[in-house]
Amino acid sequence: MLGEQIIKGMAVTARNFFGSYFSKNRLTTVQYPEERLPQKGNTRQFPFLVYDGDDAEKGLRCVACQICEKECPPKCIYIVKSKDKKPDYKGQPQIYPLTFDIDISVCMSCQICVEVCPFESIKMNTEFELSTADRFGDLLLTKEKLAKPNSYYQKIHPADAAESDAVIAAEKAKAEAKAKAAAEAKVKADAEAKAKAAAAAAAAPIAPPPANPPTTT
Repeated sequence: MLGEQIIKGMAVTARNFFGSYFSKNRLTTVQYPEERLPQKGNTRQFPFLVYDGDDAEKGLRCVACQICEKECPPKCIYIVKSKDKKPDYKGQPQIYPLTFDIDISVCMSCQICVEVCPFESIKMNTEFELSTADRFGDLLLTKEKLAKPNSYYQKIHPADAAESDAVIAAEKAKAEAKAKAAAEAKVKADAEAKAKAAAAAAAAPIAPPPANPPTTT
C-alpha cells in the first residue's frame, strides 16, 4: 500500500505523544536543568586524574611518564616531572608530576590518553556543564582541578573502575610476592652463609699449644 510506512511512523509518533500524558517512559524530553537524565556508562567528556586514598598529592597514580602528552593529537596536555621521588601504590619510589595541565578548550575527547596510560591514572569524565566566560582561566585545568578520588571514578564508570582496580590489585600482589620472595631468599642466604662459616670453623685443625720455654736457675 502506498504510504503505508508513513502511516505507521505517524501512528508511533501519535502513540508516544498522547501516551506522554500518562506515562513518563514515553516522554522524549526532560525539564532541564531541574530534571536530568542519568549518564550512560560509556559517556566521555574530558580527562581527569585518579588518586587513591584521601590525599590527592600522595595518592595520585600518575608517574609523569609523559606518554599521554606525547600521544595527544591536539597537544593539549602539559607535564613537568618532579626532581625527587615518592612511594607509589606498590611502595616503590616513583617520579610524580609537578605540573599536569590539560587545556579542555583544545581537547577533542578522543580518549587516546586513557588508552595509552599504563598506570590506570587518567580517565574520561562525564561532566559536561563547563561553559565559562574565562576561556584561558577556567578551561585550563591544573593538576589540582583534574585530581578525582577513585570513589568518584567508581561512581561514574563502575564497570571500567572495577577492571582498573583488579589490574592494580594484581600488580600490587605481584610486587608484594616478589618482595616477600626476595626477603625469604636473603634470609635463606644469610642462614646458609652462617652455616658454612660454622662448618669451616669446626673443620679447621686445632693448633697445638705453644711449647713452654726452658727455665733457667
